[in-house]
Amino acid sequence: MKRDKISNKLHANNKEKAFSSISVKSFITVTCLLVAILILCGFMTLVVPQGHFDRDAEGMIIADSFVQGQIKGIEAWKVLTAPIRVFASEDALTIIMISVFLLIMSGVFNLLEKTNGISVFIGKTVRKFADKKNLVVCIAALVFMVFGSFFGMFEELVALLPLVIVFMLSMGFDTLTGLGVCMMAACFGFSAAITNPFSVGLVASLANTHVMDGIWLRLVFFVIVFASICTFLLLHVRKISKDPTRSLTYAIDREKLNTLDFTAKEETPEEKKIFKACSVFFAVQLLILVLVATIRSISGYAIPLLAVSFLAGGITLGLCVCEKKSDTLKYIYDGAVSMLPAVVLIALASSVKLVMSEGGILDTIMNGVINSLLGKNKFLCIVLIYFLILFLQIFIGSSSAKIILIMPIMLPVCNALDISSTVLMLTYCMADGFTDVILPTNPVLLIGLSMAKVPYGKWLKWTLPFQIIIFAITILILLFAVAIGY
Repeated sequence: MKRDKISNKLHANNKEKAFSSISVKSFITVTCLLVAILILCGFMTLVVPQGHFDRDAEGMIIADSFVQGQIKGIEAWKVLTAPIRVFASEDALTIIMISVFLLIMSGVFNLLEKTNGISVFIGKTVRKFADKKNLVVCIAALVFMVFGSFFGMFEELVALLPLVIVFMLSMGFDTLTGLGVCMMAACFGFSAAITNPFSVGLVASLANTHVMDGIWLRLVFFVIVFASICTFLLLHVRKISKDPTRSLTYAIDREKLNTLDFTAKEETPEEKKIFKACSVFFAVQLLILVLVATIRSISGYAIPLLAVSFLAGGITLGLCVCEKKSDTLKYIYDGAVSMLPAVVLIALASSVKLVMSEGGILDTIMNGVINSLLGKNKFLCIVLIYFLILFLQIFIGSSSAKIILIMPIMLPVCNALDISSTVLMLTYCMADGFTDVILPTNPVLLIGLSMAKVPYGKWLKWTLPFQIIIFAITILILLFAVAIGY
């Protein structure tokens, strides 16, 4: 779940330290960037004229209704206190709701990790097909993609990377195969989102649309991405099966094989108990996702319903599998605390809109963006928006912070250009996810490669051609979406 996890804990202590140190650096980088944007917005109120659009009953701007006013700067103290004052603004309820949602989800996922729930669930699922090597590669990739696409999980799944790599090595594959079915598949699933609450859910909430709107194309896109990643991995597997030395990690794998024990271990009663509990938990959460996605009368409460469902389900699961019942709340609390820096990022991103609104320049900026895109066809407009989000992705890995930063501008702009919110949602998901496993600014990628002991250069050489293919597919899908009026 490429959500915004600024600090997290992996199973081994040395991995915990690595994750924490890189994440702190990432947090500081993104914080500095958002503060710089906030200060820049404050300065812009001193040089950009105020402006105002009329809006309809749903809050969307009415085209050709822009009226420009005078320049009116905002006081410095308002800029500096904006990250605090935003919790008393008109967007306060949305910000608080999203923040609480992230804290709960992080806490429950931490519980699943600490109780080995995810590793047991995925491990047993994959082991059932251990005698069918090619099939197990596809099934493993599908499992990780489903977790990313439906539940928005990414960082938590990367914590399973050592286990997956050992499993792939035991089947005669290489480390890159393990990275592909785990880290790459989870990331691609996050981006090929179907009900991902951290992208589809948040955008739908801000756009006042339904999670089910346009889901058919997201399902088609998911299938295309899954077929693509399976083809990529199976071609790689066939190549190294013929000649293992052609693997970019051949030397690394030889060293690992000398220290690994592939002796089959019998499943313990405790693991069986954990598997049953996790199966029920994920089945219930999937049911809730489906209900929220299909019943329009409750779709407006999607975020709080999912938060309550995960919290209640997580506590119940913890009480069933934890030896010490008190560990249940401890694990949830620790996971929630690890997400607190993300709340800071959300507040900073939200305060950018607050400063622009109080300075009266938000509508002026939107008018400028609309005018720069008017006269250009929708195909070019959506591609330009796609590249804008890709550019921001280099600097702001936080999904929710990025949504809150750009959606207040992009949603009205797309509405004025007659581009649907479902197209914008699809564009955001595509731009927000795939590059997470290629950009060296993403801490999770660096952690995963460090855990696998694979140099970034080798990873780039292996994945770059495939990333280019996926990029081309995303562009074609977006152009198709615009062409059919999606």
